[in-house]
Amino acid sequence: MNLTEQEWWRGSVTYQIYPRSFMDSNGDGIGDIPGITSRLDHIADLGVDAIWLSPFFTSPMKDMGYDVSNYTDIDPSFGTLADFDEMIAKAHRLGLKVIIDQVLSHTSDQHPHFLESRQDQTNDKADWYVWADAKPDGSPPNNWLSIFGGSGWQWDTRRKQYYFHNFLRQQPDLNFHNPDVQEWILSTVRFWLERSVDGFRLDTVNYYFHDKLLRDNAADFRQKSVTDWNPYNMQYHLFSKNQPENLVFLKKFRALLDEYEATTSVGEIGESHHPIEMMGEYTTDQRLHMAYSFEMLSPSFSPKHFSKQVTEFFRLAPNGWPCWAFSNHDVVRHISRWKKHTEDPTALAKQACALLLSLEGSVCLYQGEELGQQEADLNYDELVDPQGIEFWPEDKGRDGCRTPMNWDSSEFSDFSSSPPWLPVKDAQRQLNVADQQNDPFSVLNFYRDMLAFRKKIPALRNGKTQFIKDDDSLLAYVRGDTILCIFNLSNTFATYQNTTEFSQCIKFGNANIEEQQVVLEANGFIFLSR
Repeated sequence: MNLTEQEWWRGSVTYQIYPRSFMDSNGDGIGDIPGITSRLDHIADLGVDAIWLSPFFTSPMKDMGYDVSNYTDIDPSFGTLADFDEMIAKAHRLGLKVIIDQVLSHTSDQHPHFLESRQDQTNDKADWYVWADAKPDGSPPNNWLSIFGGSGWQWDTRRKQYYFHNFLRQQPDLNFHNPDVQEWILSTVRFWLERSVDGFRLDTVNYYFHDKLLRDNAADFRQKSVTDWNPYNMQYHLFSKNQPENLVFLKKFRALLDEYEATTSVGEIGESHHPIEMMGEYTTDQRLHMAYSFEMLSPSFSPKHFSKQVTEFFRLAPNGWPCWAFSNHDVVRHISRWKKHTEDPTALAKQACALLLSLEGSVCLYQGEELGQQEADLNYDELVDPQGIEFWPEDKGRDGCRTPMNWDSSEFSDFSSSPPWLPVKDAQRQLNVADQQNDPFSVLNFYRDMLAFRKKIPALRNGKTQFIKDDDSLLAYVRGDTILCIFNLSNTFATYQNTTEFSQCIKFGNANIEEQQVVLEANGFIFLSR
């Protein structure tokens, strides 16, 4: 196997599938693995390199599968291991790599290891989770908080100690300081490698280790007089995550992957302090292959914002590698996040596609993004996401981006033959595959065209970036010394004085050339070559 085949992930494009919402094959209203298999041709026709599946493991579904009770089996709502084997075989026949989620920082409270651990303080799994005594007044051991609200500590009456949970109380954190925990975790990863999985997306990869001394977190030095809607954001999480031991463990994880040819990993950096620096740190020195943070998944939409993320990453980690995304299952869809920057959502969708697919690094697309899909407006009584239920209405949770994939304009969008687990709204139903399939001007066909364009132009996959403009409206950069990319991120027209040797227009949208001046309408873009 040559280096190019071994490093297929470098500059690749991955399509994220949220299994509950992609395709329902048996009419129970929940997407499943056979449903995914039946729709793989749609993904292959886009021209992406890989798929990433959000968790499908056995789970009580308190956090939609991110609370795992069996790491080596499929939840019955999604199918069976045989279904998974059939899906991965078809994906490989279609030329698609398969990446699966790994939720390693915590388990479900229904996992057999936790059920044993909580029995007493002397059993074989007693030290597999983060347990601590109460303070003399009965309060939790320290001030660590849960992302989903309240203390990060839960009292267990049987064991008469607190256990730590970064997320829901039903998601107890594993004690990665215990070598047996690390070896067990790696054995579950090997299970999927043996089933021909090509890589892993690591959930909350900076959360694995905690401070052994259980020291209090500090107040976030950036806090102003206005309290955040989620008190978790009022702390600087110095001790509850981001520990140096994470990096040591990731080398062991990488060593395991390196036993198998052409595998990869991408880590989710859940951190608000120096996330780009952490992305670089986590992807150098034989740790992760790629990493992403939430910087590109934010409401920010300005030339300086985008240039800063790319420039800072490669300045801090010239040997690291990023994976950029504009949408995923945890954030408001980007067409809705950035709607104030356009009067034409279709133009914004195409521009965002062109921008994302011309950034240096690898790319991840979220299901429905190729349709220009927008956030669904759900009522409180329609929510299932614990985050939305806890913090409504200041935060409406993540269900708005997790509604079913829209295959056509029928009542349930051809996702299911019965009412789905989240409702299909009219606004989303109007943006569907069937209507866009044969429309040459659709967002779907633009994605197909842009993905083919990226593959055709090597500089867009592996060329270095030189930013030459990032003012209030215009973003311009050169990829690989051969391609000039220009974007007007405003909702009014702008001009770019092209005094360089880049004179041949090879792709554009809402833009034209008048002598040496490039005229870009609102949300316009253009690619020029020498």
